[in-house]
Amino acid sequence: MKPLIRTTVLLAVAGGLLAAPVAAEAASVLPRLPISPNGGQLPSFGHQFDTVRPSVPIRQPAPAPAVPPEQVAPSGQTASPGSGPKAQRTHEAVEFFWYDCSHSALLEQPLTRWAAEHRSDVTLRRVPAIWTGSPDEAEQRAHARLFYALDRLGEVDRLQAEVFRAVRERHTDLTTERAAADWAAGQGVDAAEFRAAYRSAEVDRAVEDAQQLFVRDGITELPTVVVDGAGRTSPTKAGGVDGMPSALDRLVAEQPAR
Repeated sequence: MKPLIRTTVLLAVAGGLLAAPVAAEAASVLPRLPISPNGGQLPSFGHQFDTVRPSVPIRQPAPAPAVPPEQVAPSGQTASPGSGPKAQRTHEAVEFFWYDCSHSALLEQPLTRWAAEHRSDVTLRRVPAIWTGSPDEAEQRAHARLFYALDRLGEVDRLQAEVFRAVRERHTDLTTERAAADWAAGQGVDAAEFRAAYRSAEVDRAVEDAQQLFVRDGITELPTVVVDGAGRTSPTKAGGVDGMPSALDRLVAEQPAR
C-alpha cells in the first residue's frame, strides 16, 4: 500500500475509534422519552399546531358563575369543602386537551392526581381544543360538544378517562349526537338528558368560548396547561408528559396568590 493511502486509512480508522466513545457518551446523557401505554417511547413534544394563527375575532368569554363549595365547578372539578376565605382557591390551572391526542390521554391520570394533591389551592379547568381551519376542526368541535354536555350533567370527573379510552384505544366515533348519546347511555347517563344538554344553548356558548380561549392563549401544542393566565407548561417545555406535574408545581409556587 502506498504511504499516502496507508496514512489516510489509518487516520480514518483512528478518527472513528475516537468518535465512537464521544457518541456513546452523548447518547447516555439524552433525556429519556415518555413511555406510551403499550410500552413504546413517545416523542417528548405533544400534538403540534402551526404557529400562524387563524383569522378569528377574539371576544372575551362570559365569566363563569361563582360555584358554592362542595358543588361541581364549571370544569367538572369538585370544589373543596369549607366556607368563607378558606373555600377560595388561590390559583387556576387551565388544561387545553383533545380526546384524540395521545399526549392528552397520557396526561389525564397524572393531572387528575396532581389536581387532587392541590385541591386546597388550585382549581383545575379543562378546555377542549378547537383549532379553527385545521383538518381536525370538525372532530374537535364534536368532541368539545361531547365534553360540555357531560360537564353540564356533572359527569366529567367520572367519564373523562373513559372518553379518552373510547376514542384513543377503541377508536370509537363520538362525533355525532347519536353516537355520543348511545355511548353516554352505555356509561349510565340518561340518553334524553344527554341529548338535551348536547343541543343546549349553554353548550353552544361553551364550545364557542373554548375556541376563543384557544386563540387568545396562543396554544400551539397539546396538552398545554396555563397557570393563572401567565405561566404554562406542555410536553415540549417539561421534557415530556411525565415532567408536567412537577412543572405545574413550580408554576404554582411562582405565581402570587390571587
